[in-house]
Amino acid sequence: MRRRLAGTGPLVGAHMSAAGGLVRAVERAAAAGCRTLQVFTKNSNQWDGKPVVAGEAAAFRKAAADAGLAPLVAHSAYLINLASPDPVVRTRSVGALVDEIERCDANGIPYLVLHPGSHGGDGEGVGLDRIARGLDEAAAKCPSSGTTVLLETAAGQGACLGHDFAHLAAIFERADSRPRLALCFDTCHVHAAGYDVVTKDGWRKTLDELDASCGLGLVKVIHANDSKKERGCRVDRHERIGHGAIGLKGFANLMTERAFEEVPKILETPKDEEGTWDRDGLAALRKLARRKAG
Repeated sequence: MRRRLAGTGPLVGAHMSAAGGLVRAVERAAAAGCRTLQVFTKNSNQWDGKPVVAGEAAAFRKAAADAGLAPLVAHSAYLINLASPDPVVRTRSVGALVDEIERCDANGIPYLVLHPGSHGGDGEGVGLDRIARGLDEAAAKCPSSGTTVLLETAAGQGACLGHDFAHLAAIFERADSRPRLALCFDTCHVHAAGYDVVTKDGWRKTLDELDASCGLGLVKVIHANDSKKERGCRVDRHERIGHGAIGLKGFANLMTERAFEEVPKILETPKDEEGTWDRDGLAALRKLARRKAG
């Protein structure tokens, strides 16, 4: 398959499968017309992963650079839960986070997206403190790392934390490793948590709240996902761009937002075997970006 360089235009991309190796993820991203890329650097549903092979990491870095894909983003494994009430799980989570950070460093990936975690019924305050302490423990184990951990906004299912911007602010305030942390803003999750990203007034209010809590400058990556469910549902169900409850109107707000102009927007939406849905989603975002704000 002929590789197409990323070129110019809005900084949009997608999460791509690394089946067959990380270089294959680059090939898939280039074929879809991505300018940025997110991957799992290991199996997303297992604690342990295969050791990073230096030659393979170098090949990935070169392939991504040749394709013009930047910045690169990794998503951490789903098992990690720094807020867990189980001390064994918390210990394993810190170790797994360290491994993820080291994988990012080896593969030249500057950003690692992390779900804040679930307090399991122990209460928000306890859970938030556990997350901050876990982040500090992980940072202490890899002091020379250049990877920034991005706390992802959550949908608010069950005892999960991060669906309220105040949760994220509290983690930043409590973590000594604060300089090595930032945010990933997921449109589906924010919508599911109850924030309005669809109307112009609602979008402005949502960003004002985020700015007051954490600062918009902390948003380093955006997950551009439509939602299968209505606002405030607290259910995390991604949909293709323009096919869900957020719709094109909501993504027009995102793609014309000056504060996020240089922030990579990455699809985590349903895929088809041919890759058509990714290409369509990216095309929709590019078209919306051409609209004039206001």
